[in-house]
Amino acid sequence: MRLAWSALGAVSILLLPVASPGAEMRGVTATEIRIGQTMPYSGPVSAFGALGKGEVGYFKMLNDRGGINGRKVNLISLDDSYAPPKSVEQTRRLVESDEVALIFSSIGTAHNTAIAKYLQSKNLPQLFIGSGASKFADIAQYPQATMGVQAPFRYEARLYARYALAKNANAKFAVISQNDDYGRDYLAGLKDVLGEKYDALVTNATYEIQDPTIDSQIVKLKASGADVFVIAATPKFAAQAIRKSFEIGWRPMTFLSNVAVWISTVMEPAGLEAGTGILSTAYVKDPDDPAWKDDPGVKDWHAFMTKYVPEADQHDTNYVNSYNSAMALEVVLKACGDDLSTENILKQAFAIHDLELPMLLPGIRINTSATDHVPVDQMQFMRFNGKSWERFGELQTGN
Repeated sequence: MRLAWSALGAVSILLLPVASPGAEMRGVTATEIRIGQTMPYSGPVSAFGALGKGEVGYFKMLNDRGGINGRKVNLISLDDSYAPPKSVEQTRRLVESDEVALIFSSIGTAHNTAIAKYLQSKNLPQLFIGSGASKFADIAQYPQATMGVQAPFRYEARLYARYALAKNANAKFAVISQNDDYGRDYLAGLKDVLGEKYDALVTNATYEIQDPTIDSQIVKLKASGADVFVIAATPKFAAQAIRKSFEIGWRPMTFLSNVAVWISTVMEPAGLEAGTGILSTAYVKDPDDPAWKDDPGVKDWHAFMTKYVPEADQHDTNYVNSYNSAMALEVVLKACGDDLSTENILKQAFAIHDLELPMLLPGIRINTSATDHVPVDQMQFMRFNGKSWERFGELQTGN
């Protein structure tokens, strides 16, 4: 892998584009590239703040190695408390005061939706969005955005529906979903598979991100008589859903959104016994999986974490996602050479071909083009055994 990156660097030097004389390069000096993001370091989904901490650590490591094409990367990461109005406020600060070159990996579907038109009006890229919402693949609506280095929620839900129907052709579905685009994407994925039977086969209950508990919704869903339970929830509410369904003796086939599979923040708080048998999908290597004990990529990740994010819980796979996203942005910025104009950043972001990252599952490659802004569309099923997640089967695609 190190040889491959060295070779890539050598090729990049040969192919450096020349900055066009009139190209505006906001946030770029002879020694620095300023980029910005908003993160929920406080608020109801503060567990996702791990993503920002990991990305800040990655660029510290990169800068210690000399930066990108001689420039250090200054990632300015601001707290938005997972509140879209605050995301807008902080993004305006990043653009108008800090004058960043691009927005990178800001978390949240509603939050990225709220800032998209503003960023388009300012001609700023919105790269590797911290959301798996399929709406961001709509190039007409989001021409300057790429989805994150994660599988889209809608694709994920399609896989769950297909798997459940393969086991029971008459399955009925119950869904607990966040009342926003994140939750609605899972419902859309189920409808893609169930078609005209959707209304007869699916019972949905929603929650608001400010709700203290979702116990009543879980009781309602059990009463529907569903055989399949889809948890389209962020970590706090996912843990509540797993725990409550176990307490009331409801044991349907259960699928868990892959943004909430973390053992330390979901499975352990819910109770390991309660989560045994739950199904989900993976697209990254889990550092706790014994299969990767001697994997060079995982070893390098642990070394990075120990040095640059020493306070972090290395059982939290959010840090793996942050590592992948930051590495993908590094590849894009390196490919830009000395032309860090918005036009060239977008050109390189939409021209990624078969990029393999050391912490993605083997066989999963990142690809983008002018007509495809979805970097990852493959996943592998996994099942929780009471201690860890066990992957099974071949790679699946939900596109």
